[in-house]
Amino acid sequence: MVDWQLLISGVVIGLAVAAPIGPINLMAIRNTLRGGFWDGVFTGLGAVLGDGTFAVVAAFGLTAVSGLVMAQAHWIQGIGGAVLIAVGVHTILTASQTPRAAQDTGARRSLALVATTYLLTITNPATMMGFIAIFSGLGGFVSAPGNYAAAALLVGAVMLGSLLWWIIVSWLASLLEARMGEGWMKYINWSAGAVIAIFGAGVLAGVVFL
Repeated sequence: MVDWQLLISGVVIGLAVAAPIGPINLMAIRNTLRGGFWDGVFTGLGAVLGDGTFAVVAAFGLTAVSGLVMAQAHWIQGIGGAVLIAVGVHTILTASQTPRAAQDTGARRSLALVATTYLLTITNPATMMGFIAIFSGLGGFVSAPGNYAAAALLVGAVMLGSLLWWIIVSWLASLLEARMGEGWMKYINWSAGAVIAIFGAGVLAGVVFL
């Protein structure tokens, strides 16, 4: 029988984790405006899979994995910062391209969108520690291995909540897409690229100085 309280809690956690405005939200909005609703969804899907990865580590008490991630946190965060800078610079350099016309809408493009945001998500160890803290308060899954059915339900619910957020964001952005002229799109791309690169620079600065 489905534990509805656990299911709803997981969906809320997924929404809460995905909702804060950050580089992935900017990327999802920007990609929706350039390529349409599904580009935004595939951008968010990478974050869903990343959240799911951390949720599995937390829910199933994979302490060896979490310990390894935290031991290499500086290197992992550094990779994430470098990827953010690369994405931001690429966004700025391609700001003047005509939306859709230059897009590869095939499976390879969709896979690239998913892979990029998945990499950005899993290179943020703080997200994993947040999941461990949250899950510890929702039934003690970290300290009570063996309750695999409930843990799997919670992981699935978290991923569902995260996916719902990206669908909502992509849908709202797609409503604006038809109203945006090329001038506005260029401005949005420049702005999004600059903010994403600044996020990346901030991450690298934190790694170097902290």
